Amino acid sequence: MLKTGKQLRLRRLSLAGDDRHLLIPLDHSVSDGPIVPADKWDDLLRALVDGGADGIIVHKGRARSFAPDILKSCALVVHLSASTSCSADVHAKVLVADVEEALTLGADAVSVHVNIGSDTEAQQLADLGAVARSCDAWGMPLIAMVYPRGPRIEDPRDPALLAHIANVAADLGADMVKTSVALPIERMAEVVANSPIPVLAAGGPPDGSDLVEYGTAVMATGCRGLAVGRRIFSSPSPAALVSRLAAVVHGGIPGGDGLSNDMRMANYTTIVAGVA
Repeated sequence: MLKTGKQLRLRRLSLAGDDRHLLIPLDHSVSDGPIVPADKWDDLLRALVDGGADGIIVHKGRARSFAPDILKSCALVVHLSASTSCSADVHAKVLVADVEEALTLGADAVSVHVNIGSDTEAQQLADLGAVARSCDAWGMPLIAMVYPRGPRIEDPRDPALLAHIANVAADLGADMVKTSVALPIERMAEVVANSPIPVLAAGGPPDGSDLVEYGTAVMATGCRGLAVGRRIFSSPSPAALVSRLAAVVHGGIPGGDGLSNDMRMANYTTIVAGVA
């Protein structure tokens, strides 16, 4: 029955039922400070839902603060890790919630952040393993947000390193891994090919270029979804941007430019060539 519970929750993380995912992380209010004024949170959430986001990622306290009916067609992911930009070590993530708390909030999944190469990597890996054990016991999907960050990382966009990271997430029990995108971007296909679990691409383009073109190029490498936060919630029209990204994730950009996904990927690769 618990296995069925995890399957049902995983299904709710993909609105189209195609096992692809557009997730919007909104946990930045802990790490960096407010993302919108307090009285604008419900408006932001409604814009994300109306635009077609598959899920939002928030901390437990934030999940208690909005009306449940807002997420009428959008999954809830409760983030269990935290740190702040004021910390002596910004790469040190600690657990601030558990799977049982997420269940009481009606979560469809939980997420845990691990920084490979950080000074506290060992504890973060131990935390990921412990959360994975609880997720198995409760039938809760686990999204591991694993990044190459810290003093031991020379190239955070190295495909071999990112493939290693994806396997760390899989081997410690995650159902999906959210990580950085390799450069050159077409080499993200190597990360996907070597990952036993679905790979979600984190963030927007490193050079600040067009987010939709970037998303198209990333999905063309075989990633199973996008997880974009800051570029969306800081947009003047979050609903419109989410709608365009949802079209990319769940079937390509409809019409308009006459280009195939392969052609768009080639164009984008040219744009970001050489970006570190």
